[in-house]
Amino acid sequence: MLKTSLRPEHALLNEDTDHTSAQANPAAPRIIGRAEHPVSRRLIAPNALKVLYKLREGGHQAFLVGGCVRDIMLGIEPKDFDVATSARPEEVKRLFRNCRIIGRRFRLAHVFFGREIIEVATFRAASAPSQGEEPDLDPDIVPEIGAVADDGDDEIDALPPEGDDDAQDRQLDVQGRILRDNTYGTIDDDVWRRDFTCNALYYNIDDFSVWDYTGGFEDVAARRLSLIGDPETRYREDPVRMLRAARFEAKLGFSLAPATEEPIERLRELLAQVPAARLFDESLKLFLTGHGVKSLQVLRRRGLLGVLYPTVGAYLDKHPGSLVEKLLIAGLENTDARVLAGKPVTPTFLFTLLLYGPIAQHIEALPSDRWHETGAILDACDRAVYEAQQRVTIPKRFSVGIRDMFAMQPRLEQPRGRRALRTLELPKFRAAFDLLVLRAIAGMAPRETAQWWTRIQEVTPEQRAGMIEQLERATAKLGNGNGNGSGSADGDTESGANGAGPPRRRRRRRRPAGPA
Repeated sequence: MLKTSLRPEHALLNEDTDHTSAQANPAAPRIIGRAEHPVSRRLIAPNALKVLYKLREGGHQAFLVGGCVRDIMLGIEPKDFDVATSARPEEVKRLFRNCRIIGRRFRLAHVFFGREIIEVATFRAASAPSQGEEPDLDPDIVPEIGAVADDGDDEIDALPPEGDDDAQDRQLDVQGRILRDNTYGTIDDDVWRRDFTCNALYYNIDDFSVWDYTGGFEDVAARRLSLIGDPETRYREDPVRMLRAARFEAKLGFSLAPATEEPIERLRELLAQVPAARLFDESLKLFLTGHGVKSLQVLRRRGLLGVLYPTVGAYLDKHPGSLVEKLLIAGLENTDARVLAGKPVTPTFLFTLLLYGPIAQHIEALPSDRWHETGAILDACDRAVYEAQQRVTIPKRFSVGIRDMFAMQPRLEQPRGRRALRTLELPKFRAAFDLLVLRAIAGMAPRETAQWWTRIQEVTPEQRAGMIEQLERATAKLGNGNGNGSGSADGDTESGANGAGPPRRRRRRRRPAGPA
């Protein structure tokens, strides 16, 4: 159980709502001794300890900081470990041969131990951006996405000189959003680059104590999410903090402090000004890290989904409780289960689920006899992706996957003889099949068809040949065939986009002309 104790007599930073005055007069930290907290070296990754010890041996301050400290206090195994230090990035690189420096707007050192990365950040001046200002990748989805920062951050070998004004200047836009900041400071300053109090706890490798400047120790115990400083100022500096608040609310089950919650409704439209690549990165953290269903609920409740994905939010609001909503929730539940089981997840499937409603809406705007046309389906996919990309980047490798999954649905719903065997060999089959299964569960595709495709993947080659022969006889017996008649996307009509739709006419084969 997490131990708590009374606050010290001195003021904590978060008790001063004046951001400027609090920075100018930083309070001394409350130092929580090893006997009073549950953070043990046994719970810290060995490679993180190596980095901490080597920095200390090099004459630098070194602290474990951020979500790893918070998670250990909550009894959760951290996925990664971040280090804050007094060493400059180039000094870190000299200490570790296995180190690379990344970032232009916000330089960080990454120390590599095989596939494990320990992120090392130099203490920032009080004006520096939060950790969320630089997109970082969740280890569960890095192999899947290969995402990059919105400003093209990459490895930098030629570092600017320390006195270079271009590297040191702090820039903000007219809305107060931080554009660039690489000024360095002390640990007393560094707390201001943290966004929430629960992420501003520093574990000191010198004496194994935890340093708390902001009251985060009590907030973790109370499972409460509080922004550091004036919430409106902090949201204006970086609107993505609103999404981070929603993510921690969903992931940790924390409640938002009233002062942290109140400005979100007024300021949420500021997210429209955030670079689309950052919102792509945040989308993956929201939906592909094991709490996608809860993230969807929180985003809708706080009105953030409609800002992040306007067409998705509008569709769900227009069709509450629809089959599309059930499909989206079932898909996110499946994704959450895969993450918890340590299985890979893909952004392609996520965006297919999110955009299913807008895509179906574009298809259903066409005459019903065109709903199964591949061209019409692909055009609808392109339009829905284009609309979503006005806010969130969707890389081409994922938008192409969305097209493939949708275009294969009519073929999967109406398997035909030997063609079905060729379909099994297609690289895109598995993803399209997974979508078919979800649609069948939601009542949007014939359940018996999904079961047929499931079985044909499981049986022996001899049994598979028998299934194909049986399918050919059934097709011949049906003649012109009957439609399967599944519900529409919104569940209001008898047939719909990517359901079985109306019966499809079978073309008559022309007889060859006889001799003249």
